[in-house]
Amino acid sequence: MRRAALNNRRMQTPHGPRLVWFDTEYTSLELDQAQLVQVAMVVTDFEGRRIAPAAQDLVTPVRLPAEAPVSTFLLRECPALVTAARDAETPTVDLVDALLAARLDELLGPPAAKVKDRPILAGNTIHADWWLAEKFLPRFSARLHYRHLDISALKILWLGAQAGPEFDKADAALMRANLPGWDLPGAAQRHDALYDVKCSIAELNFYRKHFLRAGHVTE
Repeated sequence: MRRAALNNRRMQTPHGPRLVWFDTEYTSLELDQAQLVQVAMVVTDFEGRRIAPAAQDLVTPVRLPAEAPVSTFLLRECPALVTAARDAETPTVDLVDALLAARLDELLGPPAAKVKDRPILAGNTIHADWWLAEKFLPRFSARLHYRHLDISALKILWLGAQAGPEFDKADAALMRANLPGWDLPGAAQRHDALYDVKCSIAELNFYRKHFLRAGHVTE
């Protein structure tokens, strides 16, 4: 227990660890073939409170290579996003990488020398977004902690314990209750990276209230 307490202290800045909430939209569920079409990032403190105004949230389409195929699902559900990704004026993946890295530097300062002191990547099924960030967004990825906060792990535990129904991100009242004061997109934006980021933050807030219990580690 003492070792766990020490490890937890090492993760924390004076204000607790920062969370980099991140989500991507991409062309295929086969990740080795997938290309990015949109990314979104919101930075919060450990309690899920923004550390900067909403105007500092980052969401952008990513330009697709001309030859890149796109899944039937994406074409059907997100035609405007696909059109934006095909636009020659849309930022390239290299530029998007630079934008993400610069926004992190703006919000948190330059990357800490030690990986353990960097902010933690967070989101639902975050391993997939991390994998794509490692592949396409190296400057952004290099600014992150080696640990991830995957809200899907909590979802699995919640459902496995039969503690209640699955968190429904399409339930506007549920979203408002768990993200009070946040601007939430409408139903038409529910296949959108920024919407999914906000859903992940709301879902963690839900589990904090209904599932997680704070414990105390003694030395």
